[in-house]
Order: sequence, then structure tokens, then C-alpha cells
Amino acid sequence: LAIKDMAGLLTPRATKMLVGALREQHPDIPIHVHTHDTPGSGVASMLAAAEAGADIVDGSIDALSGLTSQPSMGAIAANVRGTELDTGLDARMLNSLNTYWENVRSLYAPFESGQLSGSSDVYEHEIPGGQYTNLLFQSRQLGLSEKWPEIKRKYAEANILLGDIPKVTPSSKVVGDLAQFMVSQNLHVENVEEQAETLAFPDSVVNYLRGDIGIPPGGFPEPLRSKVLKSRGLEPVEGRPGASLPDYDFDKERSELTSKYGENLVSEKDLLSYALYPEVFIDWKDFEAVFGDVSQLPTHLFLNPMRPGDEVEMDLASGKGMIIKMVSIQDVQKDGTRLVTFEVNGEPWVMPITDHSQQDAVVREKAGAPGTVGSPMPGVIVGLKVKEGDEISEGEAVATLSAMKMETSIPATTTGVVKRIMVNVGDKVEGDDLLLEIE
Repeated sequence: LAIKDMAGLLTPRATKMLVGALREQHPDIPIHVHTHDTPGSGVASMLAAAEAGADIVDGSIDALSGLTSQPSMGAIAANVRGTELDTGLDARMLNSLNTYWENVRSLYAPFESGQLSGSSDVYEHEIPGGQYTNLLFQSRQLGLSEKWPEIKRKYAEANILLGDIPKVTPSSKVVGDLAQFMVSQNLHVENVEEQAETLAFPDSVVNYLRGDIGIPPGGFPEPLRSKVLKSRGLEPVEGRPGASLPDYDFDKERSELTSKYGENLVSEKDLLSYALYPEVFIDWKDFEAVFGDVSQLPTHLFLNPMRPGDEVEMDLASGKGMIIKMVSIQDVQKDGTRLVTFEVNGEPWVMPITDHSQQDAVVREKAGAPGTVGSPMPGVIVGLKVKEGDEISEGEAVATLSAMKMETSIPATTTGVVKRIMVNVGDKVEGDDLLLEIE
């Protein structure tokens, strides 16, 4: 029996009650407890689980523990050492492993979430530990940093709106997407319910209400579901969604990938990656086409750019080493590039590099007038579904916006003919930027 406490909601007292009751009812079945340490009580809860009869509790090596991760393995082991629950873990071995992982973590400092303390308000919003820091980062990217407390409150509201559902990937993403959408659009619960037919909900929310990820234990929320599906001309998925999915044609996809990237550049792992995450795989191959195989780069060099005067020694293959020195970075030229000078094994190399940070910001018209369609939030246009001259109906999807893994289909605000399209695929937009005009 596995108890998955993804948000870290178990208190020591609740843990003792739950595990004790399960042990009494199932004396011979192993019990495994998993939690996150978001509120800071994870070690105490896991000790309570062990004392109540759990056979396995999850922890994390000290250097990677705490906050939204698992509670400290070293602390759990130390607290039961010398008792009948002694884990037998060698403290000296744990310390050696911890030193290793402390050094590894320091390499990935650019990806730290910035969270500095526990968050006992998790008992109110119930955000899973694995999602908490991702949601915090996404909020910053969407320009909602100062509204983080509000996003947490809206997460709890969005969960109730969607039917008070179990929040584990992918259902937790649906709740998080709706919460950020509500904050960015300044929406309250009653607004969402009243305007469900016209709001540009994130695609994950629409797909959830359609039934694409299954049926929630308490059923779908009504009339929200009916309003969203009817206004978009969608039929609900009946039964388990996987049962009606067509078989994936691996041979066909392998053929297409090899014709695009080359026979020797598509492995079985590549094929599976493409089947699971097609857009991510294509982005990676585009990156690889520009920068080559970066797997040989030391981690610190990949994550932290070299500065003038820095020197690094690299082994690109057996017996093939290079000493690379960054010599200089010149000022930006009129075409937006900088000349970068290196020394490779003492030989000077000069190459132009585009400095994207120096590109002039595009000032766009703002939507708001009748017939205009605006961006609901900052993001990147990843799809245009209409062209100038097309006749469209109110509510019909005209574009797709991507914002930190959250895709949103943007609907037409009125029925008419597309007069102007102000964006292209790949353009970055801000909230309320004009995307197209309908007359």
C-alpha cells in the first residue's frame, strides 16, 4: 500500500492515525509512505509513520532535501538510530554522499527556484511539492511575481472550480494553469462560471473538461463543463480516453524523422522522445543543428558563459583535447552581432554572435476596441489558425499562445472577416497586445 502525500499535507498526528488504521486492517501488506517537506514537518511525519507500522518511508539526501523536496534522509536515520527502527544506514557513508550532491547542486545554481523557506500555507492551497517551484518560476516568467500569494489563493479556488480533484501530474497542471489564468485576467470564481463560453481558457483546462485525462472521482463540474464544451463545439470523451486512442505508427514516424534528420541521427530513444514530446524533441533538434553535440561540454561551462580571460581544457574524444581561452567580446555592431575572439590550442578564432538582448523591443498596438483580439497574457505565438480575408465565427480559435508550458487557444471576439493579422508564429507578445482585427 502506497500513501502518496504529494503536497506534504500529512501532519505527524494524521500520519499516525492513517498508517495505524491501515496496518490494523492489512497486517501483512507492506506500507510505503511518500511525502514532501513543504510545510517543514516532513521528518516528524515520517517518524510517526515508522512508529505506526510503515515499512518504507521516503527521504532525500540532505543536500537535496527539505522545502518542496522530500524530508532529510540523514535526519530520519539519525532519529531512529539505536532503536528497534534503526535503518542500518552508515552515517559516515551518508556524509560522503551528501558532500558529493552538495557539489552537484552548486553546478545547477542557475535553476534554483529562489524559495528560501518552508510554506505552511500549503495546508490551504494544497499545491504539490513537485509543482510548487515550477509554478513559482512560471509566475515570474509571466510577470506575475508580485502576485505569487494571490496565485496560491487562486490555486485553491481553481481546484474547487474544477471539482476538488486529486492533484498529481497532469491534473495538477490543469489547476495551476487555471489559477495563473485567473490572476492574469483578474478573474474571480463567479466570473469564470459566468463567462465560461467566451474566456480563452488554457488548452489544458479545456482538455480536462472534455475528458482527455480521465474522469475525476467526483465527476465534472457543472454547468462549467457544458458551457465550455458547447461554446467550442466539442463532444465529451466517453469512458477511459486511452481506450479510444489509435495505435501509434512508430514505423511511419521513424521514416519521417530519418528523412528529416538523417538515418544515423535518429535512435530508438529519439523515436520514443518524439512520440512522447514531439514539440520538445523538434526544439532540441533545432538547437542541436545550430550548436552541435553539447553533451561533451562540462556542466558549469554549459550553464555559465565564459568571460574574457577565462580558460578551459576540454576532452572532445579519446586523445583529442582542447585548451580554449576567451580573449574578447567586442561592442554590438549595426547588424546586431558582436565579434567574439577565442584561442583554441593557441590559434585565434573569431566568430560573429547575434546579441538578442540588444534587439529593439517591438511596440505593438493594444486590443480593446470592438472587433480586436488581444493576447490574454505574455507569451509566444506558436500557431495562427486564420489568414486575412477568412470568415470566422465568434468563439472560433484564431491563434495559439504558449507561456511557460501553458498553451492557450485564443478565440475570436466576434463574427466577421479577418481584416488584419498583427503577429507571426514565433513573435513574443505582452498582455493585451493586438493579435488581429475582425470587421
